[in-house]
Amino acid sequence: MVRRTQPLSGGRRWRTETVYAITSLAPHQASPAQIAAWIRGHWQIENALHWVRDVTYAEDHSQVRTGTGPQVMATLRNLAISALRQAGSTNIAAALRHHARDSIRPLKLLKILH
Repeated sequence: MVRRTQPLSGGRRWRTETVYAITSLAPHQASPAQIAAWIRGHWQIENALHWVRDVTYAEDHSQVRTGTGPQVMATLRNLAISALRQAGSTNIAAALRHHARDSIRPLKLLKILH
C-alpha cells in the first residue's frame, strides 16, 4: 500500500511511504479495500488501547520486568481501560483520577458494591 502523510506539527512537506502487509489469503480472497480496512482496524486498536497504556499508564517506564509480572500488569491495565470505556468514559486519564479520589468508586464500577 502506498500512502502520503504530512506531519501534524505544521510541516508542509508531504512524505510518500510504501507499507507492506502479509496475509495468508490468496489475491482473489481479499480485495484491496478489505485489506485497507483490516490495516485501519489494526491502527484503531493500537490507538485506542496501546497508546492509552503507553501514555496514561507510562507502561514503557514500568519497572515490572521479571516472570509473568509484565503480562499480568498489562492484563490489569487492559481490564481497567475496558471497564472505564464500558462505563462510557472517553478520557481514560480523567476517569482514573476521578475513581482514584474515592476508593468505593472502582468497586461500584466493577459491580462489587452497589
